[in-house]
Parts: sequence; structure tokens; C-alpha cells
Amino acid sequence: MAGVDGVDPAGLAGGVGGADALGPLADVVLEALRAGAERRDGPLPAGGPDGVERRFAGLEVLPGKGVGAERALRELVGMVAEGAADPADPGCVAHLHCPPLAVAVAADLAASALNPSMDSWDQAPAATALEEAVTRELAGLVYPAAGAADALITSGGTESNLVALLLAREQARGGDPLRVVCGRTAHHSVARAAWLLGLPEPVAVACPGGRMDPQAVRHALAALPGGVPTLVVATAGTTDEGIVDPLPALADAAAAHGAMLHVDAAYGGPLLFSGKLAPRLAGIERADSVTFDLHKLGWQPVAAGVLAVADTAYLAPLHLTADYLNADDDTEAGLPDLLGRSLRTSRRPDALKIAATLRALGREGMAALVERCVEAAEHLAERIGAHPGLRARPGGAGTSTVLFRPAAADALPPEQGDALVADVRRELMRRGRAVLGRAWAEDAPAGAPGGVRKLWLKATLLHPHTAAADFDALLDLSAAPVRPGGAGPACDHGGDV
Repeated sequence: MAGVDGVDPAGLAGGVGGADALGPLADVVLEALRAGAERRDGPLPAGGPDGVERRFAGLEVLPGKGVGAERALRELVGMVAEGAADPADPGCVAHLHCPPLAVAVAADLAASALNPSMDSWDQAPAATALEEAVTRELAGLVYPAAGAADALITSGGTESNLVALLLAREQARGGDPLRVVCGRTAHHSVARAAWLLGLPEPVAVACPGGRMDPQAVRHALAALPGGVPTLVVATAGTTDEGIVDPLPALADAAAAHGAMLHVDAAYGGPLLFSGKLAPRLAGIERADSVTFDLHKLGWQPVAAGVLAVADTAYLAPLHLTADYLNADDDTEAGLPDLLGRSLRTSRRPDALKIAATLRALGREGMAALVERCVEAAEHLAERIGAHPGLRARPGGAGTSTVLFRPAAADALPPEQGDALVADVRRELMRRGRAVLGRAWAEDAPAGAPGGVRKLWLKATLLHPHTAAADFDALLDLSAAPVRPGGAGPACDHGGDV
């Protein structure tokens, strides 16, 4: 049926005629994306939550009579683009939120149009074969010398960490419940996974200077009752500071006590693409399982998570039979079994966008992009150090993250100084000028003991085409003065911070 704009709003994207139906709408979407970004004119829409909500006031999502495909897309995509946080803008550096590569987005469009569901081979024949090739390559990235290594595609670090703890729990079946030992800087998903799996609360050990202390891990393992199965969870690229735990020493500690080892490298894992940077992750190959994400330092649209394991036999507990999806006789006849490849049933073919990116860039191209982000962060730390209104956290950049504060905050009592840091961040967001993160960290170099815990602004650089100089305006905006006798930034709400 023809819509009010001549385009069938019920037209299908697949099949021989699907491209003809999708083509005109893709043009509408691209123009709406461009127009929305131009209206936003920055990394974030101005006005805060209320300003964004006002843009949607009066929107009728389910009208009695449809407005047509072109109008619906032009309006909605334009509104969302205008109101988006844009990680392709150099001022959008708050989170592990990457600007996706165009080649990955184009491949994701194809995946959406084809819509294979990765829960049985007869729904996803080619996507199954492609996912096998992708996971084989990614497993080899982590475990280059392990012939039996394997990997799963997940929705991200949270799911990967959940599956890692699940697999460790199943290895320990038959006795006491699995005990998890992690650092106080571990990602929140580790504690949540333990809770979901009915495990005791993890033992969180000290992380002086942000790094997990191997001696504290040894003490924690020794303090547990003898014979209790244990899993040590290390981090390669902490969320707040980008710090890599001392993996070789932690692997030694785990081995000395017969514990399993999982490394959450959701952030830092892609350093393995680079021969120059991979040594920062030395020891990761000794882990039983490793999390890493390609929607961080891999420039994929969400979601593109990976869980790699040293031995494919480790994945056996995930096996499940549902006769309508993987009947035993079908499997015996040679049809691949996908249910043991995920906790999810229906899932998207995320391997397609990953494969397109890896094949387009190759290992050298991926390494170059990772190295640019890391080098840009190191240069940014130097630039902050030379800025009269700012102070970088001692120790420099961690992976591609830099922590810094307005120098004016240090002239105030501690609580007021921290309040100023928080106010600066919120005011920059309210005005749509910058999206900076926030992190509590000791005012001491990474790995050094001591230091007062303070609130810092956080810049996480995941844009592979920026240089440190691109952030000069952001740095100037972040160096806010202080109102006489107060802790808040002297922000003129009609002008810049």
C-alpha cells in the first residue's frame, strides 16, 4: 500500500526488492542525521533534561492515522539527532562511548535488513559461518598460542563478565560455592554477576593508586577456607582511570592458590591489535577467560562484546537443547548448534559489522587507530599540565583516559573543591558545550600509595581522528573561576563557562 508520501510504510527491507524499498528511506535518514547534527551544533543539546524533553512535547507516537514513512523518519531521526550526545564531537569524552566507523554502521544496516537470528542455523546460515570465523580470529588475538581457544560474541562487558563468573561457578560444582576476589576498582558488573548467580559477595581488595595489589590478593586467597573454589578477577583498563592491573603478578597469585583467573579487559583488550601496545597486557594469555569490547576501542555500534576463553571445553556448561532449535538428530546430521554460544536466544548478527571492520582495516589499520587514541590522551595530559587553569592527576594518562581538575578547586577546602568540579561538569553539559565524565581517585600517581581522594573531571579519548590540540577549547572551558566566597563556577548563563 502506498503511504501518504508515496512510500509504502509497510514495505519490507529484505528480499530482492528490499533494497529498492530501503534506498529512498536511507536517503531520508541520512539527511535527517545531517540536519539534526547541524541544529545541535555541539557535543550535546543545550538545556539539560528539560530542554530535551521540551523538544518532544506534543509528539504523537501512535496517531490514529499514520503520517507516512518519510515524514516519520525525517521528524524522529532529526529530533533524536538534534538531541543526541555525539561521540564524534571532540567535546564528547565522558564515557567509553565511541564514534562508530562508517564501514561498521553500513554493515549493521545490512544486518538489520537481513535480520538473521543467531539462535539456530536455519535462521542464520551465512551469519553462523561468519561468526565462527570472527570468534576464531578474536580468540587468537588473546590466546595466540592456544590451539583450543574460543570466543563468544556478547552484548558487552556486563554480559561477558556474567558468563565468565557462570563458567567459573560451573567448573567448581560439587562443593563449596565459588568465591570471587576482585579489586575495589573492578567494574560494578562483577558484583552484580555474583549476586545474579547466587554467589557470596566478592572479596574486594585494596587498589593503591588504582591498581589491584597482588600481595593483598594473596592474603585474601589465603584467608579463605581451604579447598574453597576461587576466581580472581583482574581489570585491564579500569572504567574511571584506564589503569591496567599487574596481570603477571596476579596470574602468579591465582596459580599459587589454585584459583581461576578472569581478566575484564572490556576497555583495554583492543590494545592487543597493536604490537607496540600489546605488552601493556602481558600476562593476559594466562587467564581462563577474558572480556573485551569492540564498541569501545573498536569503533563498533553498540553492541559488540567478546568473551574469549583459553579452551573451548570451558564453554561446555552453556550447552542447552531445545528441540525446535537444535534437536540432537539435527546436530548429529551436521547442523551447527548455536544455543551454547550465548545466554541469549534471539540475538543480532553483530559479527557482520565486526568482520567488515576487521577486513577493511586489517590488523595494522586497527592498531593505528588504537595507537592514535592512546597517543592523543598522552599528549592531552601534557597539554593539561601546561595549562595555567588546570591540573592533571599525577601519573599521566591511563590507556586513553585523562583525569584533571580546575586549579581553582585546589585552592578551596576539600568538599568545596570537589563541589566545584561537579558544578563545572554539569554546567558544561547544561549549556551543551562539553560532555566530561567524573571520577573519584587519589591525588597520587597510579601505583603509588597514599594520596587524598578527590573528584576529578574525566576525558576518555576514543575518537581516532582527533589530536590533543582539538581539545584546547574544552580545556579553556573547564578551567572555571570561583565565585568570591563560594565553591561554584562563575558561569554566565548567557556566555561561556
